[in-house]
Amino acid sequence: MTRASARKTSASHRRIIDLEALPGHAIRRLQQIAVAIFMDESTASGVTPVQFAVLHTLAQQPGIDQRTLAHKVSFDTSTIGGVIDRLEARGLLTRSHSPEDRRVRLLHLTDEGEALLAEVTPSMQRTQERILAPLSSAERKDFMRMMNAVIQHHVETGEADGAEA
Repeated sequence: MTRASARKTSASHRRIIDLEALPGHAIRRLQQIAVAIFMDESTASGVTPVQFAVLHTLAQQPGIDQRTLAHKVSFDTSTIGGVIDRLEARGLLTRSHSPEDRRVRLLHLTDEGEALLAEVTPSMQRTQERILAPLSSAERKDFMRMMNAVIQHHVETGEADGAEA
C-alpha cells in the first residue's frame, strides 16, 4: 500500500466512524462517569469502586482466598494483590495462611473494614441512583437486563476471559 492510498483509506475511515455510535466507546465513557460519581460520593472514605467490591465480597464470604476473590469481583489475580495490599495497610483486612495449604492466604475483614464498609455503603447506593438518574424505573430495569445479557453472552462464549481488569 502506498503512502497516498493509506492516507486515503485513513481519511475514509475518519468520515464513517462515529465514536458516539460505538458501544465500546459508550461503555468506557459510562465507566468513567460511574467512577467519577462514586469518588464524588465517597471521597471522605478514600475507597475506590474496586476496593468497595473487595470489602463487600469479604463481608459476604469471609475467609475466601485471593484467587476466588479476584474471580468474584471480576478483577485479574495479579492486580487484585495490590488492592489487597492497600486495604491491609489501612487495617481493613487481614491475611492468614490456610490450614490445608500454606501457600494460600485467606482474607478477612477487620472490625475497621466492616465499619468502613457500613459507612460507605450509602454512598455506593447514592452512586447507583445518580448513574441511572436519567432513566425511568422501567428503563433502568431494561438497561440492567440488556447489560447483563451482553456480559453473560461474553462470559459464556469465553470472550470475557482476561477481561476482568
